Amino acid sequence: MKSLDVKNLTRGECAEALVERGVERFRGDQVFRWVHGRGVDDPMAMTDLARPLRERLFAEWEAGGVGVDLVQLSRDGTRKLRLRTHDGKLIESVLIPDGDAGSDDDEEESASSDIIDKEPLRPRRKKLTQCISSQVGCALDCTFCATAKLGFGRNLRAGEIVDQVYRARALLRSLPPDDRTLRAGADHVTNLVFMGMGEPLHNLAEVRRAIDILCDPHGMGFSARRITVSTAGLVPAIARLGESAGPRPNLAISLNATTDAVRDELMPINRKWNLSSLLAAVRAFPLERRRRVTFEYVLLAGINDSLDDARRLPELLRGIPSKVNLIPWNPHPLSPFERPSDEAVAAFQDELKARGLAAYVRRSRGVDIDAACGQLAAKGEPIVPLTVAEPRRVQ
Repeated sequence: MKSLDVKNLTRGECAEALVERGVERFRGDQVFRWVHGRGVDDPMAMTDLARPLRERLFAEWEAGGVGVDLVQLSRDGTRKLRLRTHDGKLIESVLIPDGDAGSDDDEEESASSDIIDKEPLRPRRKKLTQCISSQVGCALDCTFCATAKLGFGRNLRAGEIVDQVYRARALLRSLPPDDRTLRAGADHVTNLVFMGMGEPLHNLAEVRRAIDILCDPHGMGFSARRITVSTAGLVPAIARLGESAGPRPNLAISLNATTDAVRDELMPINRKWNLSSLLAAVRAFPLERRRRVTFEYVLLAGINDSLDDARRLPELLRGIPSKVNLIPWNPHPLSPFERPSDEAVAAFQDELKARGLAAYVRRSRGVDIDAACGQLAAKGEPIVPLTVAEPRRVQ
């Protein structure tokens, strides 16, 4: 019988795995709650299980998930976690503290960084957004993205995806109450965005399983309305995500151009599924009441930031309940682009809003530690001990 990797199992699968071992089904709920709800990796610490069962589980336990390899703190309070998988692969996840004010957007908003708007902001709840990875590297060759330069390593398993959230939870619990990240945002992760390393829809089965685990009320109990999955435009997978059972996350599209000619150069995936087919898939995506599709638009000086682009964009998105997050490009040495001026960004936003499109400018967070949008590349060697280890017995 194979080892027991509960981090990679839904609650139903956990129960089935124990039944196969001759254990009562309800014990699966207990084990699932310990691992996914309380963050306990050691079966010997699961005190509502009889000791003989704990010892049996310990003998079959697999220490899945990821280990914290390095934590970097930005001047603005953003934290980047460099994480190592069981086979030594490096991935990154980012904790982004949003202030206690935000945009005038809907309550289900799950943007991945602060939003700047020239209109008065209404107070809203504090947020702490975690940007999580779905792959080691990325198979798509978007020319402005540092992760793309790594090439594709492999897909992450669901347990490696959810463990990014659990490692962040453990980190936050270890911080002192006066930590400046907590002062700037929340004391726990409130929003999850699949906008880290990798294309989530290239790994849809494991991303879907991870969302099911994270939203389970016996686990972290995340609301799907606080989870966003971003894609560069895998058209068939957008339909499969919309049709899949289970909690439905928000959808974000990395758009970044208003013509096929420009998008072909920036995002080669457009040569397979062009703007027309992509937007048709988005229009067919089932949206619940008051939910909108987010379109991410990275602004590159002299490439896609003209007023003509700003005039075309609302026409492209006509009929789609949507908002646009404008992201001035975050420089990194692996791409030759330039960041547009603040004036050009403001003019682009003004043109969109004048044409009735909800448009927000995302503030770059964590630039000084290469944690901002498009900068994740999991560079360097570990400089702190790993935290993944075989479970130890609790005396």
